[in-house]
Amino acid sequence: MIGTIQHAAALLSACRSAVALTGAGISVESGIPPFRGKGGLWEKIDPMEYAHIDAYKRDPEAVWRVLFMELKKVLDKALPNAGHAGLRDLEEMGILKTIVTQNIDGLHQKSGNRDVIEFHGTFASHSCMACERRLDTSQVLLETLPPRCACNGILRPDVIMFGEIIPVDHLQRAQILAASCDVMLVVGTSATVQPAAYLPVIAKRNGAAVVEINAEPTPLTGNISDVTLLGKAGQVLGDLVAAVRRLR
Repeated sequence: MIGTIQHAAALLSACRSAVALTGAGISVESGIPPFRGKGGLWEKIDPMEYAHIDAYKRDPEAVWRVLFMELKKVLDKALPNAGHAGLRDLEEMGILKTIVTQNIDGLHQKSGNRDVIEFHGTFASHSCMACERRLDTSQVLLETLPPRCACNGILRPDVIMFGEIIPVDHLQRAQILAASCDVMLVVGTSATVQPAAYLPVIAKRNGAAVVEINAEPTPLTGNISDVTLLGKAGQVLGDLVAAVRRLR
């Protein structure tokens, strides 16, 4: 059903534990384009050719030139927006316990959220494929491609590429949280990419209310979601936090 800010605020205000699932839609307002969907990165390049771990092992320079160079430029400049701030505020109010994100931009942590499960890894750090040394992305120099560690090993972003699996501990913890929360907030995700897309289903089947915030309807709308708030994540989350404050 399509609900109201007031309905969603009442659910959050009364809950013991809320969990958020976020996707690319929450970061669009920070200037980060999505990977999937209309205008997404995968419309421009073949992910199997440039975003697969085998492609990186085979030709890391090509992957950097086609994919990672532009991604680094965008993410180096990106700042949290009002959507990220809304989730931070809900955590500070003691309502939101954990964020499960499909994003690799690190903006939830930059905004101040402390418990973030990054399903697809993060571009905020890089690791050496030889010695496993880890560096902040800001320390990664692009004077040569691919960038190199002090040991001369090849650096790679700490993202989960195609051909790699989500860390089992991340998946298990996310499923446990989904099964035990009172409210799941689904923000800026099409809810079509597994296994993240199944988390709202787990929450619903275990008695949680599902509040969806998206620019357009998704497969959850009118099916799994108890409340669907259509609009930009920043504006909707700002209004939602304000409504929750009025109830407390």
